[in-house]
Amino acid sequence: MPISVSVKNRTCLVVGGGEVALRKVETLLDYDTTITVIAPEVHDKLKYHASRERITLEEREYRSPEAADYGMVISASDDSGINRKVYEDSRGAGVLVNVVDDPFHCDFIFPAVLRRDCLTAAISTDGMAPFMSGHLRIVLENIFPKHWDKLMKLAASFRKMVRERWGSDTSKKNACYGEFLDADWKTMLKDMSDTEIKQELTRMMGVPE
Repeated sequence: MPISVSVKNRTCLVVGGGEVALRKVETLLDYDTTITVIAPEVHDKLKYHASRERITLEEREYRSPEAADYGMVISASDDSGINRKVYEDSRGAGVLVNVVDDPFHCDFIFPAVLRRDCLTAAISTDGMAPFMSGHLRIVLENIFPKHWDKLMKLAASFRKMVRERWGSDTSKKNACYGEFLDADWKTMLKDMSDTEIKQELTRMMGVPE
């Protein structure tokens, strides 16, 4: 079931220190979470992240049942026995767990994600054909080009302005949102200055009289 889970202040454990573990860590680094990596041998870039205090690194073997102490667990070891034990420890404690490349032992999977500020677009094949997810992410890049970063910032700001001005008046708020959605943002962001865009947002705010 597709859901968006907040990992803010959630402790995340990654078991494994290779390329796959590195990819998962660098995905988590985009979010406000605390990451611990446990592995006897680790990729140099994981050591780099640890040196910058982005992650906590423990160069040792996994000690059962320590996965139970975390809020989210990813097992990316090249030892299937360790992966199985991490899975059992996590599930036994009700902790969300992902065993990489083993969808039948995952409570969650990593979709292919495109982010544009507060917009997150994700595609998943339920772990069955991830190469298709990666391909379709490229399609999303064409649907949501880079100017959507600024557009989403403006959308979030505009929503706050509308809610502050019109409170619980749903019809007037919807009229404002309609104005925003009908605007030719691709052209406006290209041709208008920040001041002109701010003036246009103010005009949109005055539509419902």
